[in-house]
Amino acid sequence: MLRLKDPQSGQLEPLLDGSGAADRPVRIYVCGITPYDTTHLGHAFTYATADVLIRYLEYRGALVEYVQNVTDIDDDILRRAEQVGESWREVGDRWTAHFIEDMIALNVRAPDVYPRATDVIPEIIETVTALLDAEVAYERGGSVYYHVDAFPEFGRLSGLDREQMLATANERGNKPDDPNKRDPLDFVLWQAAVPGEPTWESPWGLGRPGWHIECSTMSTKFLGETVDIHSGGSDLLFPHHCCEIAQIEPLTGEPFVRQWLHTAMVRHAGEKMSKSLGNLVWARDLLEDYSSDAIRLYLAAHHYSIEWAHDPGLLDWFAGVTRRLDEAVHAAGSNDPDAQTLMGEAWQEKFDRAMEADLDTPRAIGVVDDLAVRILLHAAAGGDVQQAQRCLRELAGVLGLSFNPGNETTAVSGWTVHLKNFRTV
Repeated sequence: MLRLKDPQSGQLEPLLDGSGAADRPVRIYVCGITPYDTTHLGHAFTYATADVLIRYLEYRGALVEYVQNVTDIDDDILRRAEQVGESWREVGDRWTAHFIEDMIALNVRAPDVYPRATDVIPEIIETVTALLDAEVAYERGGSVYYHVDAFPEFGRLSGLDREQMLATANERGNKPDDPNKRDPLDFVLWQAAVPGEPTWESPWGLGRPGWHIECSTMSTKFLGETVDIHSGGSDLLFPHHCCEIAQIEPLTGEPFVRQWLHTAMVRHAGEKMSKSLGNLVWARDLLEDYSSDAIRLYLAAHHYSIEWAHDPGLLDWFAGVTRRLDEAVHAAGSNDPDAQTLMGEAWQEKFDRAMEADLDTPRAIGVVDDLAVRILLHAAAGGDVQQAQRCLRELAGVLGLSFNPGNETTAVSGWTVHLKNFRTV
């Protein structure tokens, strides 16, 4: 029974029944990139965490429907396009293709559906219209705003008070002095046309969608009114995820998300790793010196909910652990039918208990490494290790390891389909 920590109660809440299998697919949505550059270690941590979650669910017998989006129209993309003298579409496509190539290299499998925000403009307009009809939104000057006071539960997920919410929103793109707003905390659903920016027709005139409405529209379009697990970086908890809740629940009367999974921030040089600070460690640079297996193990060595700092020495350590696992997988034990056989069930049970307890990947790595050591010792003593090796491969595979450095293939097929939509000449 997989249990994930509820961000409000702090309690572990079960996702699946005791058999580990759902009576329907588990519906998962992960907030995707805004493609104006990629992929730093924080990105890799978020998407590798989602990959491990999905691999574990499938390993336990569940079916999964997985959607990840591309925020292909956004203020950051427009600014970057102006800086480099390209169209916003060219910038977005190039960096999305770059991101996909990095995910393939890191053995992160593709989502089932990978929509652009601009793919769902008609549905966004429908959702904004419904929010106006529900009287939680208003139109002024060709823009449509969400009125936060009309939804008493607004911001509850974050645990922030109003003053904290406003300060945080202002740090993350909110424009409190917008004269068309009723309240400084109100947020834009549809933004009126600005000269030089791309626009679409709407009932309120030419314009483009706000950021928050894009994700809530894509998630409900492809996964239904309630998502089982919604994931993304912890910096998205407020305002983005709180705004998503506010945009859906007044329309459905049902919980928008059953369980949230927020990945912690990754720090470097004493600060949160971010594009704005410029203290980024690029996944592609790390892949020049380390195998994807080593990087995946390094990422999984950190619990998804606990902030951590990039440590090259620790990455070197897990590169060594990866070599030990690889040696154990390929160790030549005895084929003598009378040789003592090492079975992996005890380690599998320990691994499952670790993963069931809020996806405790650091503890799970310890189990996998211990199994590898036992395999090496048993093989050296002339024992049969084939069953234990199969178990090791399976458990390490849940953590995203392929034991085939430089030729990770399990992630390729799905991403290749998506890549065609973003590849630029």
